[in-house]
Amino acid sequence: MVTIVRKKMRYDYRKYLLIILLFSSFSFSVGVSAQPLPQTAHRAKNVIYLIGDGMSLPQIYGAMLATGQDLSFKQFPYSGIVTTRSASNEITDSSASGTALSCGKKTKNGMVGMNPDSIPVKSVLEVMAEQGKMTGVVVTSYVTHATPAVFYSKVPKRSFYDDIAEQLLNSDKVNVIIGGGRKYFNQRQDGRNLIEEMQNKGWKVYDTLAGIDVACRKYAVLANQGHMPSVAMRGDFLPNATKTALQTLSKNEKGFFMMVEGSQIDFACHESDSATMVAEMLDFDKTLRVALDFAQKDGNTLVVVTADHETGGLTLIDPQGRYSSPCFAFSTHSHTCLPVAVFAFGPGSDQFTGWMDNTEIVGKILNACGLDAMEATRETRQDMEPIRENFDSKRE
Repeated sequence: MVTIVRKKMRYDYRKYLLIILLFSSFSFSVGVSAQPLPQTAHRAKNVIYLIGDGMSLPQIYGAMLATGQDLSFKQFPYSGIVTTRSASNEITDSSASGTALSCGKKTKNGMVGMNPDSIPVKSVLEVMAEQGKMTGVVVTSYVTHATPAVFYSKVPKRSFYDDIAEQLLNSDKVNVIIGGGRKYFNQRQDGRNLIEEMQNKGWKVYDTLAGIDVACRKYAVLANQGHMPSVAMRGDFLPNATKTALQTLSKNEKGFFMMVEGSQIDFACHESDSATMVAEMLDFDKTLRVALDFAQKDGNTLVVVTADHETGGLTLIDPQGRYSSPCFAFSTHSHTCLPVAVFAFGPGSDQFTGWMDNTEIVGKILNACGLDAMEATRETRQDMEPIRENFDSKRE
């Protein structure tokens, strides 16, 4: 068992590189030593894309040590290592890494769904919607927060929450969205009530998971004014929201694409709070089980799990140097450049092995669905120029 502490420690650069290499070696072995689920060889009809915000190998293995049990990560037959740097910084933020994970393009820290020249780029969710698939986004943060936003929004600054909410209102690509952040729809700086406007556009809008019409093809669950509370207060919201979205999306004959984020792993690591981090990891693991159970029964679903970056500089050490009784030790309250892991199950999952950049994941997902990644994500400057001009006149 690992001792849960909230102690902040710092290490010299060479020791930190050694830790990176050790955890990288562990990641390659996970897919080999685990007992993988049986595989299928055909194209994927559905995709469940799960992102653990702030999660790298220390968070995964630390949760295993803290609980004394294996987590669902060991059920994935394929795994690899993912680098996360942005176009502007060796250490990425969530908007730049999210853009890489959703659009397959590098961008500057702080930018959402745009390349470094502020030209919007198409996301994998938008590509899937164009193929006739239903789409969904499920998170425990604001639905307008950086990671969910990169799948449907294009803004030059991640802090433009009101603009992101307005783009969701007008989106014809999103069918289901679940999370927090209601205040950006009904307590806006411009005085508009986007919840009423969404309803007028055909959305059903709920403030709880109870009583949802899962047969509806377009709904939003805005379950809190701000972020959802931590898992100690919100309970099984994330796995239950994932189940709810699957009930709706799986009815579509052409399949679906869904992104699910364990948003608050990152929040806990920013605070060097290992107890909450472990609880959020266990909540994310429950959600992985929901996805894996669905995919195993369905046989046509690709499940991909990764992270946008590592948060906290987490290491697992014995402070006494006796090689026993490991403790959690955070070295920063911010992000690091530590690579993250990727895990995959289902049709096309054999692509997700070895060392890769985060921009490569979208192409592998599209290839698993039988789509040409370059052609599917192609954009023209003429198509996107009006959007860019609108943002040029925004505040700041």
